[in-house]
Amino acid sequence: MEEREKNSAACPPVLALFQKRIEGDDTLLELASLRFGEAGLGAEYYAETPEELEGLLQFRPFPGAPASVHLHREIDLFQESGRSLVMDFSKVFRGRIFGMIAHDQAGVSSRLEEYIAVLGDMDRQLREVEGSPLLFIEYASGLEPELFLNLFARARAFERVSACIDIGHIGIRLARAFYAQRHPGEDVCALRPDTPGLEEVIADVESAVRSARDSVLRIVSELSHTGKPLHFHLHDAHPLSTASLFGVSDHLSFLDRIPLPFAYGGRNSLDPMFGPSGLSEIVTEALRLLGRDRISFCLEIHPREGRLPLGNAAHLFRRWKDKGNAERMNFWLSVLCENHELLQQVCMKGEKR
Repeated sequence: MEEREKNSAACPPVLALFQKRIEGDDTLLELASLRFGEAGLGAEYYAETPEELEGLLQFRPFPGAPASVHLHREIDLFQESGRSLVMDFSKVFRGRIFGMIAHDQAGVSSRLEEYIAVLGDMDRQLREVEGSPLLFIEYASGLEPELFLNLFARARAFERVSACIDIGHIGIRLARAFYAQRHPGEDVCALRPDTPGLEEVIADVESAVRSARDSVLRIVSELSHTGKPLHFHLHDAHPLSTASLFGVSDHLSFLDRIPLPFAYGGRNSLDPMFGPSGLSEIVTEALRLLGRDRISFCLEIHPREGRLPLGNAAHLFRRWKDKGNAERMNFWLSVLCENHELLQQVCMKGEKR
């Protein structure tokens, strides 16, 4: 217990994705609350309305647990309805959550000046709400990373609006661009381990992955130089991954490996894009430039297939005849907790430097 508290003290607020994502009733959220509480994890809730978030907050893992809300993915800040919804969340949950995360929008690239003006107006309104959570704009829609950097360089003076750096989203975007330069018209994420001819291009795939990792670190450094609070969505990625139940190439554990049906570099599996060493580089750099008080992390790792006995949570599911989905949820929660332990170790090392 003392060691866990020591590790937690070295870390900025650490949250994890708090959703069912697996079919079942709210007992799954009780299980998540139990496991998050045992690990000392905060929660990032997904909610489309203030009423939905109010219901989810009853599962807060422990009093004072750091909490944020991921708003609807399709929220449009160009529209008054989208901006009003953000303000509704801000007013209802001021002092109860520290952040609201909204996806960026594809239209930003052609309407940059208008978007900056919108964010400036949002900042003004949020500053008028005492105890308002911050609004973090997440890199999500595949903008050019340089445009995302430019956006927040120009929004530097906005006190209540900042960036959410999703390292997996940025990494996959950069890997795609790098690979397309060598293979015009081809998408590296369309490849799979069993794709015919993969052996002939695997070296280029790995070059794209390495290049993306280095570029993500540069982007983290540049955004950190703004001095603004930053929120991080932490998850691993690899173009060849088939682990996701949702068909994406990211939202992986940092402890995953990518299996291959052939040997490459003397092994039958590949490192993910970041792994523990890449995570360490990113976290250490952010801590160096911003310190613990201006950073927050969310482990946004999706569930994958696996089951784990319920152990001390078995009593929650006495009414369930089939415990399969409960054990799947328990397995996913164990993956989140393993990555939380890894992140704490990284923070401890960064603290000593």
